Amino acid sequence: MKKALAFDIGGTKIYSTIIDETGNIISDIDKFSTPKSIEGIKEILKNQIEKYENEVDIIAIATAGAVNNENTAVIGSTGNLVQGYYTIDFQSLSNKKVFLENDANAAAWAEYKIGASKETSVSVLLTLGTGVGGGIIINNKLLKGKSGAAGEMHFKMYSDKRRKCTCGSWDCFEAYASGTALKKDAEEALNDKNVTTYDVIEGVKNKDEKMTAIFNRWENDITLGIIGLANLFDPDCVVLSGSMAQFVDTMKIEERVNNEIVTAPTSIRPAQAGNYSGMIGVSLLALGGLE
Repeated sequence: MKKALAFDIGGTKIYSTIIDETGNIISDIDKFSTPKSIEGIKEILKNQIEKYENEVDIIAIATAGAVNNENTAVIGSTGNLVQGYYTIDFQSLSNKKVFLENDANAAAWAEYKIGASKETSVSVLLTLGTGVGGGIIINNKLLKGKSGAAGEMHFKMYSDKRRKCTCGSWDCFEAYASGTALKKDAEEALNDKNVTTYDVIEGVKNKDEKMTAIFNRWENDITLGIIGLANLFDPDCVVLSGSMAQFVDTMKIEERVNNEIVTAPTSIRPAQAGNYSGMIGVSLLALGGLE
């Protein structure tokens, strides 16, 4: 059975493991803090590759940032990665083929192959974490766009420059639907810079009216974004993943979405592929491309 040495490179952590062509994790998961330098990141990758490349058929890397359509290079990195990250020559790190894909795209593929959107042909995945990522499957194919950067969740939610986004623009979906956005909602409502997302979630559990109102505003913004995405892509389902997805009411969102969209009814589903869906998805993509 074919195997991939998989990595997931994020702004704070790098994970690595071996995954087979059915999507099973078959080795221990190694975890590292993401270095603050390009050389530090390369050193971690090189050490892991030297250790395991003889046991695998391909190197598969899920990464923050946009990846080109050839799956060979990062063409645009995010603000939480070291400056110049996109200049890394990943192909030079191994004697085996190195396959890259955006982490949200990889997670979307994992859900499509083994998770919540399995047996559907059109799906949208949203990763709700510190930021918001997206992956879109159209007619059983990953939507990449002309350059590889499709699926970025930076469409406009509002037009009055209320909130700066990580992309440098104003009022994007990410600026209202992320965990960071929930904290910002709470800061604005309570005039308290020290309030946390944990405070909001605990307040909701304890039926605090102010915290519940803050949470409802955040969930409303997520719902508005999903309504737009459903109208654009007419998906079988929208899958919600990431650390913040566990707190939203998928049934409530699904009911409102289907009451307001002009396309056919869709379903809102919690992710099923697990915390390492990025590594699973990129491995399945990489191994599926091997002859």
